[in-house]
Amino acid sequence: MPNALDGKHLKLWTPATYRIEVEGHLDESWSDRLGSMRITPRTREDQSVVTTLVGRIRDQAELAGLLNTLYEQHLPILSVKNLPEKNGKQDNED
Repeated sequence: MPNALDGKHLKLWTPATYRIEVEGHLDESWSDRLGSMRITPRTREDQSVVTTLVGRIRDQAELAGLLNTLYEQHLPILSVKNLPEKNGKQDNED
């Protein structure tokens, strides 16, 4: 397993910004319990709700804990995306 990757590769112990989408409504009051993630629910055309969480996570262990918390709330995880850095800043748009 390589351990000397250049700065462009994500490592288990490095912070990164993620966008996570779940099926269902998650109230914004959960933000503190989920590492201060920005929580944005939206209603689809079929009236179902998808909640998007965006924020900086310390490492992969914290990401795993966050995903486990969402699982425990019975919120199906639709996607998890690492947002790439551009010019030293995280790109929060897609």
